[in-house]
Amino acid sequence: MSQPRQSRALVIVNTDFCGSDGDIVLGTRRGARREAEQLSKTLSRLNYQVELMHNKTAKEIEELYQQECGREHGDYFVSIISSHGEQGVIFGCDSEPVKLTRVFQILSSKECPVLTKIPKIFFIQACRGGEFDQGVVVECDSGEPEPDGFSDYLSIPPQTAVMFACSPGYVAFLNVFGSMFLQALLKALEGEERHLALNRLMTRINWEVAFRCQARGTYQGCKEMPCFVTNLLQEVFPFSA
Repeated sequence: MSQPRQSRALVIVNTDFCGSDGDIVLGTRRGARREAEQLSKTLSRLNYQVELMHNKTAKEIEELYQQECGREHGDYFVSIISSHGEQGVIFGCDSEPVKLTRVFQILSSKECPVLTKIPKIFFIQACRGGEFDQGVVVECDSGEPEPDGFSDYLSIPPQTAVMFACSPGYVAFLNVFGSMFLQALLKALEGEERHLALNRLMTRINWEVAFRCQARGTYQGCKEMPCFVTNLLQEVFPFSA
C-alpha cells in the first residue's frame, strides 16, 4: 500500500530581536524556540514535511512564503508563526513589521496558483495590541477597534483558515515553558482531538485556553481568548492520521 502524500508545514519562530543599529528593541522570547521544535516534531509524525525557520528578518519572512509557490504541498499547507506582533502585523528579528495582509496576498490564487485548491491553515502566536484581558466575558472581536481592524480578515484568501492566539487589541502570553495558545495546539495535536474537523479542533483550543489557562507572576490572573476566521469551503481533517 502506498503512503499518502506528505503535506507541508512552515514554522517560523523569532526569539531574539534587534534594530538596524544592533540595539535590542523587543524583548527576548524565552521558551518559544523549544515550543516550535516540539510542534515541528509532532507535525512530522502527522505526515508533514516540516521546515522550521528561526530568527528571520521581515524581508526573509516574505521570501519564505514566496518560495512556497514553487513547492509540492500534498493535501494541506500549515504555517505556524511565533513572534512579537501588533494588530495586523508580526515582527521580523530585525524588529521590522510584516503585514499579515501581505502574507495572505503572497499565497493568494493570483500570486501562488499552486495553492489555489489546497487548504491553507495558519496558527499565529503574537500580540495584537497592548491590552490585558482580566478574565471578564467578552466577544472574540472585543476591544477598541482600529481603523483597519478587519483588514487582515478581509484579505484572507479562499481556502484559508487563520487562528490567532488572542483577540484584537490584546496581548498573547508566553513564558519559559511556552505560550498558552501553542501549548493548547500541541496538546490537541498529540491527543485524540487531532482527528476532529479543523473548525471543531480550533473551537476545542479556544475552550482550552479560555478556561484552563491564565497568566502567573506579574500578570497573575490575566486571561487570553484565541479566535479564528475561516474561508474554507468544506470540512477538512488536516491532522487525522
